[in-house]
Amino acid sequence: MKKRELIQAVATHTDVDNKTAAKLVEGTIDVILANVAKGEIVNISGFAKFAKIKRPARMARNPATGEQIRVKAKTVAKITALKGFKDIALGVAAAPKVNTVRKAVPAPAKKAPAKKAPAKKAPAKKVVKKVVKKAAKKK
Repeated sequence: MKKRELIQAVATHTDVDNKTAAKLVEGTIDVILANVAKGEIVNISGFAKFAKIKRPARMARNPATGEQIRVKAKTVAKITALKGFKDIALGVAAAPKVNTVRKAVPAPAKKAPAKKAPAKKAPAKKVVKKVVKKAAKKK
């Protein structure tokens, strides 16, 4: 699922227009990114934990040669799936139901244009004559 599809699904599920859903999804992502960039941990209970982790410098081994090498200190982004998400993803718990059909919203009432009176047609004489002739033949 891409971001555009996520926005469409959120709009349908929450019964709002796509523009509002896009603002909500974009806003949520922006808030998470801004707080993680500051070094705060963002924990969305039952879903995931987003954090910025500082790894210290260390000594490691090159697996090809076995030589000891020094790894510099670095900062990494870490996203941890929480138990609620894992349970649903692995099928332990039932997934929440998502609305896939938008509710029909009645359109604002507009004044209907005045209808023109239908043109009067000449009476169907031929049909009447045929019916009369058939009735006469039967007698």
